[in-house]
This record gives sequence, structure tokens and C-alpha cells, in this order.
Amino acid sequence: MHKHILKIALPSIVSNIVVPLLGVVDLAIAGHLGAPAFIGAVSVGATMFNLIYWNFGFLRMGTSGMTAQAYGQGNGDEAVCTLRRAVALALALGIAIIALQYPLQWILLEIIAPDAGIAMLARDYFFICVWGAPALLATMSFTGWFIGMQNAAYPMAIAIAINIINIATSLICVFPLGLGFHGIAVGTLVAQWSGLLLSILLYMKTKRKERLPKNARGSLFAGMGRFFRINSDIFLRSLCLMAVTLFFTSAGARSGEITLAVNALLMQLYLFFSYFMDGFAFAGEALVGRFAGAKDEKNLRKCVKNLFIWGSAMAVVFSATYGAFGEEIISLLTDQPAVNAAAADYLLWAAIMPLAGMAAFVWDGIFVGLTATRQMLLSLAASTTAFFALYYIAPTQSNNMLWLSFAAFLIVRGMVLLAAYRRLYKF
Repeated sequence: MHKHILKIALPSIVSNIVVPLLGVVDLAIAGHLGAPAFIGAVSVGATMFNLIYWNFGFLRMGTSGMTAQAYGQGNGDEAVCTLRRAVALALALGIAIIALQYPLQWILLEIIAPDAGIAMLARDYFFICVWGAPALLATMSFTGWFIGMQNAAYPMAIAIAINIINIATSLICVFPLGLGFHGIAVGTLVAQWSGLLLSILLYMKTKRKERLPKNARGSLFAGMGRFFRINSDIFLRSLCLMAVTLFFTSAGARSGEITLAVNALLMQLYLFFSYFMDGFAFAGEALVGRFAGAKDEKNLRKCVKNLFIWGSAMAVVFSATYGAFGEEIISLLTDQPAVNAAAADYLLWAAIMPLAGMAAFVWDGIFVGLTATRQMLLSLAASTTAFFALYYIAPTQSNNMLWLSFAAFLIVRGMVLLAAYRRLYKF
């Protein structure tokens, strides 16, 4: 079982680390264009798309769980139809984003509120990259499908290819072709469509390898009821998650620029931990879904147990590392004395978060595999309520209270899903 878990988890961890590099590459190129405004514009533009695409994470998660169950059942028709439904929805959503690009950019810039010069550049970046929306959303669907088919190597290859193509095309567009700042967006756009093309090629290879039906007999619309129910639960869950994340950033900003900087750095440590935990969550999606589809409760329970063994090990390693070397890690990320000094007062939270959040990550993967998405939504509703209640009930809304509320948010998520699993499997 450990071998099966690592076969999914390790490539997924690599993918999770590689994907954010797309934004880092754009920032690095912008940093060599001679004006700080270009860096700010890329950052704002990336944030605009993150706010959009984060809400469509269900295209990957929902597809992964349903495909894994079809794989466990040996139902090739349903596996193929699941992908078709996901890609059809992804393309429809992508086209809708393109059609609504003008009101969307206005709303997003009102939310982010950059200064006028950066807003103008970010708007240009947005209007170019938005044409990649159908490709990016469809690629998310393919990624979920590959994971459901027990193949995490292909999503890793796609993520690496997208980054290599982005680097090459952005550099060519910016410098030899002389497109300047706009060349960064063109490079990103080319990389996104290239990622979709590679996804299609790897899908065709998978169909041959797995001997999937060339013309699936299942109807594209027959399973849409279950498909939309699962994905709507995950969509609403994502809204809760985004509300907490945006509020966390906003609350830190109200405490001053030093506190905002400290929180951003500590959150980077948490996000790095999350890249590893998401790898094991993806393994949970694939394997739990497979065993649930095959009605193999013995291996399902064994898989859950081993996922928590790996998750606990990761949490302890990260917690110990952040506890022992937190100051040194922060000093690598910034050379600002005031930020380093302030961070020392909050480093304990960096060590606590892996322990507080481990169970939430693992349970998320398990419940995606079970396609028990209503329980996932309820866990986010309960934990979001706990987050805001604890923060506002406190006598003072300090930064320590903000981090305590975030820790409670993670713990409650894990506890609610533990209770739900116990109800499902009576232990």
C-alpha cells in the first residue's frame, strides 16, 4: 500500500511545487524590464486570475474522485464520459470568462485596488492571458482525470512542460521579438494552450494503454446530475476557503505593513507544507476512489490508515523544521531587519500549522475519493464559522488571535470530517 501511495504522492508533490513557478518566472522576467511597476502589474494580474480559477478547483477534484471510482469498477465507459463532461464544462466556463472579461477585470481591480499605473498594465496582462481560460480549465479537468486513473506522472509532465514553454516563449516574446511587458502575457498564453495540447496527446496514449472504449456508450448528459451535485458542493466549499484566506490577508493588512509582511512570509511556509500534503491528498483521491469503486472496504481502510501515517510523518518533520530553523528560513526570504524581528514573535505559529492542518488535508483527499462532497462542504461551513466566531469573540483582534483562529479553522475541518468518516464506516 505504501508503494501505491508514494507512486501518486511523489509526482503530485513535484507538480504542486512546479505549478507556482509559472508566476515566479513571469515576475523574474518582469524584474528585468527596468521598472518596478512591471513586477507589480504581473503580481496583480496573477492575483486576478487566482481569484477566478481558485473557484473552479472542482474541475480537478470532482473529476478525480468520479474517475477513480469508475476505474475501481472497471467501467471504462464511465471513466471516458466523466472526462468528457468535465472538459465540456471547463470549455463552457472558459468561454464565459472570455465573454465577461471586461466586467470581471473591473470588479477584480476594484477588489485589489492597485495604483493607476499598475492597474493599467495589469489590465493589459489580463486581457491577453484571459484567452487561455478554456485551455487552463480544461487542463485542470485532464489533471483530475489522470489522477483518477492512478497516473500522477502525466500531470507532473504537463506541469513541467508548461513551465519550460512559458520560460522559452516569454523570453523570446519579450526580448528578440520586442513585445516588452506584453510578451510575458503572450508567453503565458502560449504555455497554457500547449499544456492542453499535451494533455490531449497523453489522454490518447492512456486510452490505448488502458484499452478504453474509443466511442464510450454512456451519454454525456446521463451522469450530469451527480456530476453537478459533486462539483457544486466543491465550488461552495472553495468559496468558504477563499473567504477565510482573503479575510486573513485583509486582517493582517489592517495591522500594518510589517505585520502584513510577516504574515505573508509565514503563510509561504504553510503553503510549502501544503504542497507536500496535497500530494498525499491526491493519493487519497486516487486510491480511496479506486477502492470505493471496487467496493474493497478492507483496502480502503488500510489506505486511510497509511495515508495518516504519511501525513503525520510529514507534519512532524515540517513542524520540527520550522520550530528549529524558523528564524534562519525567514532570514533567507527577507533581509529587512524590522520584518525579521517581528517574525520572531509569531514563528511558533509556523510550527503549529502543520500539526493543526495535517488531518484536514488527508481527509479532503479521502472524501474526494469517496465523492462524499456534501460532508466536505459542511466541514468548511463549520470551520469557517469557527474561524470568524473565535476571531470576533476575542477581546482584542490581535495578530496572534488571527493565527489562533486559522489554526482552529484547520482543526475543526479535520474533526468534522473524522466524525463523518466514522458515521460512514462505523468505527
